[in-house]
Amino acid sequence: MVPLFLSEPNWDDEEGDNEASSQIVSLLSKLGSVIWSLMVSGGRSEARLWLCNAVSRLSSISPHHKRDIFMKMLTSKPTRKGLASQLLQLVFEKRPRKVGSILANKSYLLEKFFQGNPKRIMQWFSNFGDGGGLEHKKGAKALSQFAFVNRDICWEELEWKGKHGQSPAMVATKPHYFLDLDVQRTVENFLENVPEFWSSPEFAESLKDGEILFMDTKFFVELFIDLMYKEDLDDIWEVISEFLKEESFSSLCHHLLIILEESEFRIFLELLLRYISPRIEHKDFGNSSYLLEFILCKCGDPGSFDTLLMLNAIINQRRQLLRLVNDEECQDENEQVKDIVSQMCKTSTNTYTLASILKECAKAKPIEAIKLLGLYSWVIYYRLSKECQTPGSWEALFLSNGISFHESDKYSMLNNKGPLDENDSAGDDRASSRCRKKKKRRKKTRHFDHDELLDFDASGRRLGLQSGGGSWLLSIDDFSTSWTNVSPLPYLFFGMFELLNAVKSCCDFDFEIIQVLSFSEECS
Repeated sequence: MVPLFLSEPNWDDEEGDNEASSQIVSLLSKLGSVIWSLMVSGGRSEARLWLCNAVSRLSSISPHHKRDIFMKMLTSKPTRKGLASQLLQLVFEKRPRKVGSILANKSYLLEKFFQGNPKRIMQWFSNFGDGGGLEHKKGAKALSQFAFVNRDICWEELEWKGKHGQSPAMVATKPHYFLDLDVQRTVENFLENVPEFWSSPEFAESLKDGEILFMDTKFFVELFIDLMYKEDLDDIWEVISEFLKEESFSSLCHHLLIILEESEFRIFLELLLRYISPRIEHKDFGNSSYLLEFILCKCGDPGSFDTLLMLNAIINQRRQLLRLVNDEECQDENEQVKDIVSQMCKTSTNTYTLASILKECAKAKPIEAIKLLGLYSWVIYYRLSKECQTPGSWEALFLSNGISFHESDKYSMLNNKGPLDENDSAGDDRASSRCRKKKKRRKKTRHFDHDELLDFDASGRRLGLQSGGGSWLLSIDDFSTSWTNVSPLPYLFFGMFELLNAVKSCCDFDFEIIQVLSFSEECS
């Protein structure tokens, strides 16, 4: 059965099994090589995506800091137009009016947008109302308003579909006559003969809502990149700066990091290092981002991007790695993993061996120690996925590790007196009936008393447990949460990593950072 290392060894009585621990460390290194070959067998893109997702969950980045990081990426040389392009598309989508206001101030630039493009002309300028309550919209509204205000210089440029034109007075009383306007020819005339229209307040007003950005996003992205890097326009940089401050760090990472080259991603991580200062506390165990922060802070530059990809995968992507190992196309690697884990199972894995392993890790560089312990944690995860697939196997795991538990979906309390007799069952039925009546009056959270719960001793004595429940309350978290056999239980690793605090006094390496290894969101 899988050992969970829930009790702390007596360090004074035992020196540990050095031979076994050395063998396990060697097997862990071999396992790391197999996992890495699996990760890169189909390219590095998926591993990079995993790292992007992990970075996006970092919680200690302030609004000012995230803005500074991305602004430095945008303004440093060489120019990263790919990053700027991706960011502009995000700004268009989420802040179109901000960008539309800038475009309105530069409305004359849109002459070339419509020149020689009848499709764009019709899409923007043909939205005239029919007089039945529907008003002119978009460019049609701008065109009609400008034509009336400046009729002395442009009315003759209006082209009509009928045999004769319409006078300003007639169209003023019957606005739906604009439906007879030949929009394409009229706008082409304005492009050639009425330059005042393209910088007019009427045309600028039609651009302010930013709707025109979505007619051809590529065109406007290129336009604003020129405004950013050729004209160095303060207005667009201010909008970008404000957006980077307001948008969540998670959203920015998901949209922007995926398009960075590997060298650019490393620059991003170097900038990120300046602004993170994690503090590990018990309340932070459920947040997998803290371990990544510690890897970046405590270990500094991992030496290679490959190392960081590997560390993130074994610590934050356990479930994905398990799927990768079990893939039918990876049978050779699957067999290698099985063989390595099997050899580790045959090696002594008592708490003294664990202490020796930790001391072996302390001899290595911090980044290597984290990798070895992360692999060791993943081996436990792997074994649980293989060996604990039924309620009975989970209960056997609890027993072998001295965990008290109770089936959380039962009204009746199991106790060390054995199964309930018929009278007890009847009494329980009456109690359940009373509970249902009380439930109508008020809803109350049920609190279990520790003395009422099953208590199993470390020898594995089983006491009248009803099988098939598949949902338990466990003593390792004071029976506060209901765990199921649907997925591995992350808190089962709790004791192993609480133990690492005690090791601090024996080793130079700061093992506090390993406490969160087992609390990855991927385990939940």
